[in-house]
Amino acid sequence: MKKAVVLGAYGFIGAACVRALQADGYAVCGVGRSLESAKKIFPDLVWIIRDISQTLESDWKELLGDADVVVNASGALQDGTRDNLNAIHVGAVERIVSALSGTHATFVQISAAGVSDDAPTAFFRTKAHGDAVVMASATNWIILRPVLVLGSEAYGGSALLRASAATPCIGGRVFADAPIQTIHVDDLAAAVAHAAGGKLGTHFVADLGETETHTFAELTHRIRSWLGYPKWSAEIEIPEWLLRLVGTGADLLGWLGWRSPLRTNALRSLKSGITGDPSHWQERGGLAVRSLEETLAAIPATAQERTFSRMYLLLPLAIGCLSVFWLLSGLIGILSFENAKSVLTERNVSSGIAAVAVIGGIVADLVLGAAVLVRRWSRKACAGMILVSGAYLLFGSWLAADLWSDPLGPFVKVLPAILLAVFVAFLLEDR
Repeated sequence: MKKAVVLGAYGFIGAACVRALQADGYAVCGVGRSLESAKKIFPDLVWIIRDISQTLESDWKELLGDADVVVNASGALQDGTRDNLNAIHVGAVERIVSALSGTHATFVQISAAGVSDDAPTAFFRTKAHGDAVVMASATNWIILRPVLVLGSEAYGGSALLRASAATPCIGGRVFADAPIQTIHVDDLAAAVAHAAGGKLGTHFVADLGETETHTFAELTHRIRSWLGYPKWSAEIEIPEWLLRLVGTGADLLGWLGWRSPLRTNALRSLKSGITGDPSHWQERGGLAVRSLEETLAAIPATAQERTFSRMYLLLPLAIGCLSVFWLLSGLIGILSFENAKSVLTERNVSSGIAAVAVIGGIVADLVLGAAVLVRRWSRKACAGMILVSGAYLLFGSWLAADLWSDPLGPFVKVLPAILLAVFVAFLLEDR
């Protein structure tokens, strides 16, 4: 049985490639940097847990020495705490193709339509540099450049597209005339498996996508219809200065670990359009690619799709609300320290113990309010919020049970805060 190794195998595109290669009879091994994420997607797959941007050429020679096919489906949209574009798109590719030099393996590089050395974003420029490394190598290489990839799984740009199409009543128009082509993720994966089998030869570059081009406005309307929502009552043109502001905010959040599809690179890419020329793929005898209508027909929208589309919009608002709530609680505790102490001292708690309790509460509030904004700590912060709130209600009921009947509801208001923390913790999934 032939062996295939897929880099980025638990990602949106990588996972589809794993399934397509398995269907073609390959024994597939996945490469990814998170064992937890890997096991969620393919619990029975053989996994190599590595950060590809840090893996040495000597390690790649050992890991890929018996591979017949190597598929590079890894990538990142923008630099951040977790990602370095040059390291992932160029440095890692240099070491991989060097390790494969002189072997019989076919190396399939999944790039992106529109890459060039003078592209407007670092994503496209580094992808172009990585492609150039592949083309100059001594491997049996193939480079496939898909357009906008859609599928039943919503992640990144495809998740944002669903969310923007699901806004209630009023829609926002952004880059309405930007040209867009699409491809079903399964068509992309089938193309990878087809090319990897040697049916089309090697040493070629091909764009992958449907032949028809849509404007972004048309695509958004079609996705809204696919979700089952009626036409918007009105549409508002979103000014570019506001989009730039949103992109800058998303970039800053990227340094806290949030890989938002609203980052500057994504917005610039969308503004430029996402199109390719699939003629070379067709001329080589490549598999047919479905149109947008056929793609959407193949992934019918369900209640889960509609719920996800709305929840995707609400999650960042919910996280922001939690952060503001806890940070303000801590700041108000600092500003009203004596009043906070008096709640306990008036109920026969010693001044020293009351001061320690108030200070502890202030520190916990500020730490949790800040921690929920950091991606790798956000779920733990939610768990901390639930525990601290529970302790607050427990000890508060013991020491000051009368506050349950207070007209301002200091205890009652904690209950929806707990529920909001539970809601955010359950929705914090990368894949």
